[in-house]
Amino acid sequence: MSTASDARFWDRTSRRYAKGAIADQAGYDRTLDRTRALLGSSDRVLELGCGTGTTALRLAGAVQRYLATDISAGMIAIAEEKHAADPIPALSFRTATAEALDPGIGPFDAVLGFNYLHLVRDLPGTLRRIHALLAAEGLFISKTPCVGDMNPLIRLVLPAMRAVGKAPYAGVFRAAALSRLIGAAGFDILAVESHATKGDDGRPYIVARKR
Repeated sequence: MSTASDARFWDRTSRRYAKGAIADQAGYDRTLDRTRALLGSSDRVLELGCGTGTTALRLAGAVQRYLATDISAGMIAIAEEKHAADPIPALSFRTATAEALDPGIGPFDAVLGFNYLHLVRDLPGTLRRIHALLAAEGLFISKTPCVGDMNPLIRLVLPAMRAVGKAPYAGVFRAAALSRLIGAAGFDILAVESHATKGDDGRPYIVARKR
């Protein structure tokens, strides 16, 4: 398994993924509202792991520039279709990983990663890359499933699902470990919140500032 195989998985499932309903719409709306309040009208924003562009289309109209990226060309194709139907001048989409972005493309005032960090294969390296893409005192805002804090059955089932092509790579870590890794990458954590409205879904919303 590799990053390329992860991309192929998301390409295969992109259309089905696009049809799926948001499990906790109120929690998602809370995340959008909180994030919108942290962004300024002159901000340059990068979203990593944007999927089919739902969040980007909701946030991009309030900032100066918004680049939304995903590893999957299939996901980006759907995002572009949505964007064509509802154009936002500040918004652009690109098939890319954080590591593949040219350093000269930044710096960004904020980097967003929603349902993203557990899917990267080198989490410390990706966090360092995010740090490098940010302007001085820029914000990294994430909301990440911490599989290590979830039902142990999930940790048992995931490897079997990956083995038969039914799941992509997913890292297993706890929220406390994620916070430590973010700090070690050069960030000060400003807030750790739960936005779930249907119990604790194990996805802490973390706001961190580049040191």
